[in-house]
Order: sequence, then C-alpha cells, then structure tokens
Amino acid sequence: MSNEFEPIIIAFCCNWCSYTGADLAGVSRLQYPPNIRIIRVMCSGMVHPNLVIDALTKGADGVLICGCHHGDCHYLEGNLKAESRADAIGLMLEDFGLEPERFRLEWISASEGPKFAQVMQEMTMAIKQIGPSSFRTF
Repeated sequence: MSNEFEPIIIAFCCNWCSYTGADLAGVSRLQYPPNIRIIRVMCSGMVHPNLVIDALTKGADGVLICGCHHGDCHYLEGNLKAESRADAIGLMLEDFGLEPERFRLEWISASEGPKFAQVMQEMTMAIKQIGPSSFRTF
C-alpha cells in the first residue's frame, strides 16, 4: 500500500456540456485519476462561491468548476456569471490562506471527452504538488 498523498477533488460540472464531456470520457474509456468527485449542476453559474469555500474548508484538496464555452450556455449567460464569481473565489481563497491553484475554472463542451480527462489529470497533478489542504482532517 502506497503512502503517497491522494487528493480529493470536487468537480462541479454543468449538466449540458461538462458533465456530458465527462460521460464521453467514460464511454471512450479515457483514463483519468479516481480522485475526482463529480457533482452535476444544471449550470456552472449556479455554483455559489460559498459552495467552493465550503468544500475546501471541509476537507477537499481542490475544486473545479466546469461549464459550457462562452456563447454555448443553455442559460444564456450562466458561464459568464461563473467567470465573474471565479474572481471572488480567488479573493476568498486568499482570505482563508489557501493556494489559488486549489481552484480552477474550465470550459469543456459535450464533445470534449479527451479535454475533460486531460483537465482532471492536470488538476490532480497540481494538487499533488501542493500537498494536502490545511483544512483536511482525515
């Protein structure tokens, strides 16, 4: 059994694009680390900054918000709302003494299964380099 740090990463994925991209990665048998816990949301714009901070302060080592590309949002401007909230999340991370690399916003369409797998691999490697969250209790 390896004692290597294995991060827990929460990925909030929009129903219409990113979650479907994750599904495509799965049916295409693309490999990505099992560290990702996907939470399907109707729109990336519905992910309030408090959800991100709660996840990070309750033990998650990293959080991703994945949404539709600009111009493709089923809710017209939900992804733009998510983008503006990302700035607020960055400030909140600083207030909590957390590294900005623990949060990432990414646009992944339903046809981008390979991109989904790549982003999950990149995020997992980035968090492994940073190490466990100071809020992790297990």
